[in-house]
Amino acid sequence: MLHRAFSVFVFDAEGSLLLQQRARRKYHSGGLWTNTCCGHPRPGETTVVAARRRLREEMGIACTLEEAGSFLYRAEVGGGLVEHELDHVLVGYSRDEPVPDPLEVAGWRRVQIPEVYREVTRVPARFTAWFTRAFEIALRAPAVIGRAGGAS
Repeated sequence: MLHRAFSVFVFDAEGSLLLQQRARRKYHSGGLWTNTCCGHPRPGETTVVAARRRLREEMGIACTLEEAGSFLYRAEVGGGLVEHELDHVLVGYSRDEPVPDPLEVAGWRRVQIPEVYREVTRVPARFTAWFTRAFEIALRAPAVIGRAGGAS
């Protein structure tokens, strides 16, 4: 069933993206690398409010988020599960050190944008099904282009 989702991308002033490795015990895509955090709004909750909530819950950080765009996707994610989502992409900036929830996050790292491109191109199976499309949208956000050295 088509449902709403969001993907958050948090950059720092040096242009690095905060990547998250999903906890291995997640119900799908466990152990894969992805954007800073993601999730689904609760009934009646706006996308931005839900994204800020999940960013605090998953990564232990808070920052202002801006909507960058959205896309539809449908992908088999293993175990007979299919994700069919309208994914809203949000971007923000923070230098805060993450304090991740170990039930949600196996690891994290900050990566420069060109290195993210290299990794996704060389080994796409290490990333979640939605990551590449959401990443492209995040890089087109005016704030990212002007501040973090996004796509040119």
